[in-house]
Amino acid sequence: MIGKKYIIKTSLLISILLFLFNFSYVLADDIDYEENSTNLDDFSYEVSNTSESSLDLNSRACVVIDRKSKYILYGKNENKKVKMASTTKIMTAILVIENMNLDTTVEVSKKAANTGGSRLGLKTGDKITIKNLLYGLMLCSGNDAAVALAETVSGSVENFAVLMNKKANDLGLKNTNFETPHGLDSDNHYTTAYELAILSDYALNNSTFKQIVGTKYYTININGYSKNLSNTNELLGNLDGVYGIKTGFTNGANRCLVTACKRNEMDIICVVLGADTKNFRTKDSIKLIEYTFKTFTYINLKTKIDEGFNHWISNNSNLFYIEKGITQNINLYISAPSNPIIPIKKDEINDIEIIYDINMHLSAPISSDTKIGTLNVLLNNSNIDHCNVHIKNNIDKKNILFYLNDFILNYKNSLSYLF
Repeated sequence: MIGKKYIIKTSLLISILLFLFNFSYVLADDIDYEENSTNLDDFSYEVSNTSESSLDLNSRACVVIDRKSKYILYGKNENKKVKMASTTKIMTAILVIENMNLDTTVEVSKKAANTGGSRLGLKTGDKITIKNLLYGLMLCSGNDAAVALAETVSGSVENFAVLMNKKANDLGLKNTNFETPHGLDSDNHYTTAYELAILSDYALNNSTFKQIVGTKYYTININGYSKNLSNTNELLGNLDGVYGIKTGFTNGANRCLVTACKRNEMDIICVVLGADTKNFRTKDSIKLIEYTFKTFTYINLKTKIDEGFNHWISNNSNLFYIEKGITQNINLYISAPSNPIIPIKKDEINDIEIIYDINMHLSAPISSDTKIGTLNVLLNNSNIDHCNVHIKNNIDKKNILFYLNDFILNYKNSLSYLF
């Protein structure tokens, strides 16, 4: 009898321990266990009073970049290496889309089916298309879908990580390293807020990826049976202009959110990493998005540079001297700025300054397209762009025949003056 009671108590204890272990493991992703759901109406006051000095962000690292110019519009620890949780799946998804036929049906392995954390709910032997796995990956953040996709593309999670890191290197992401397709905590699995924004910008250029991450609800089929999915991104469909892209949560990374938002012509990506709660990640994201659209506007930098250069030419063209040149007439042109359209704070539009560094004493011969200087564009004493200044026309050097002809012409003019 005593032995039975002992067995029962031991079994109960093991069951409790297993429950606690599994519960903490499930918490290691996007599933929301916070009692209070996020209500966007709660943030109306903060939004209306947002300024850079009063943002008061909870997130450990964040960044906002402009998709046109790739300029950083706001940053906080944006280059610090941090864990990224399920925002990892941005890389997973784009690699699958670029390398696979999405209509292909795959069979789910035991390893994929047994993957913990947030799940699509796959079982060993399930039949599902790659396209449906992608929706399960990006909408409900299925770690089981991530492993199934990695195995389909590369044969194993380890081989897929090699592919992920090669892509990261190709994109110039020097402070990013992947070990898994799902993003569960690992010391050598990290990125930065800035590089995650650059990766997201790249992925959003793919129309299939953009469509998937912009979908709020979707119905997939597993073994011929339908399953309804909803997107874990709380801002999608609730905040003006938001069209993606991915949430994330692990115990090590805390709450993460990458958001793409476009209003009128301005298109931005906002990344918040390491927020303490879902409410904080939502609040920080909204603050940054509203701050950006309130604060910045686009200006046509090329037009401003062209106008300034034309004014400079009109005041300085007669100051050029071309030693031994057959002509002193010089035609100039400038290369285009790297970003013709740039975002700038509305109250700094008149602070743009153009500095000219042009060699005005030249020696012939000079061939067309020769660079003779630069034009630097400054904002608050920081260089934001530059253009090269080139000569448009050929200018030949005076030769002996030119001097002889010049002498004869001057001699005739002298004779005509005397007689």
